[in-house]
Amino acid sequence: MDAVQLIQVADSTLRLSTPLLLACLAGLFSERAGIFDIGLEGKMLAAAFFSAGIAALTGSVWVGLLAGIGASLVLSAVHGLASITFRGNQLISGVAINFLAAGLTVLIAQDWFKQGGRTPSLEGSERFGEIDLPFAEALSGVPFVGPIYSEILSGHTLLVYVGLAMVPLTWWVLFRTRFGLRLRAVGEAPEAVDTAGVSVVGLRFAAVAICGVLCGLAGAYLATGQQAGFVKDMTAGRGFIALAALIFAKWRPWYALGACLLFGLLQAVAIQFQNIDVGGFIIPVQFMDALPYILTVVILAGFVGKAIPPRAGGAPYVKER
Repeated sequence: MDAVQLIQVADSTLRLSTPLLLACLAGLFSERAGIFDIGLEGKMLAAAFFSAGIAALTGSVWVGLLAGIGASLVLSAVHGLASITFRGNQLISGVAINFLAAGLTVLIAQDWFKQGGRTPSLEGSERFGEIDLPFAEALSGVPFVGPIYSEILSGHTLLVYVGLAMVPLTWWVLFRTRFGLRLRAVGEAPEAVDTAGVSVVGLRFAAVAICGVLCGLAGAYLATGQQAGFVKDMTAGRGFIALAALIFAKWRPWYALGACLLFGLLQAVAIQFQNIDVGGFIIPVQFMDALPYILTVVILAGFVGKAIPPRAGGAPYVKER
């Protein structure tokens, strides 16, 4: 692998890991508060469709972004009502959201655009453009630092930088603020939080809402940043990969960044290198495409028992009288 290929892989890794990172952080907020969310996939898919669809209809990517976040928040509210208010099974609620999003997005897309369940190709102001960081061109000739800054870090859409900025922001909110302390306490000992006079229901709904916003950003990035429109099932299991990354990261923001970059690297390698020759043996491209999903299974099989989730996760809280 020469320097040019290495830079291309690193650039693609950053692009491909962004939706995983946003979805992983979304699940982190929700699960730290004790609400398991299998519906990350469905929320991302709904956000991807509505962001692309509304952007195509209005000609504004910003209106599309708001629509995508709104769609994700609606599904988050459904999940919150089912799992917090009515104390239903959180896993079943998440699976139902995935099925609902998969069916509704195609149905509405066909009704609106008559293009087989997809949106028109987005152009110009209908999608996010690339942003050149300050002094990127001037620093391009500087050895080592120049290529990293000007060719790997620069030239991405706004939501890539938002995703990276969310990592330290999530760490600060969870571990350096009163809200974060209470949120983590709700996932570990909700009865203690309730005894202190803090609303367990309110905190859990806040976590679910934050999860909805971040899933909305992830879905909108897929359809209006990484690609130029919505196609059926375009999330392609990224919500489940984000859940695997969350478990691998042991529910910590900085570890989540590393886990998502790892998954993004595998996807980037699969795209960059087709039919890799290893000592005369040709690795088929289908195997490379399957690598992120194989790693997901390996992580879930090997780390679920070792990674300890929040103690009250998955269990509805019933206030003692």
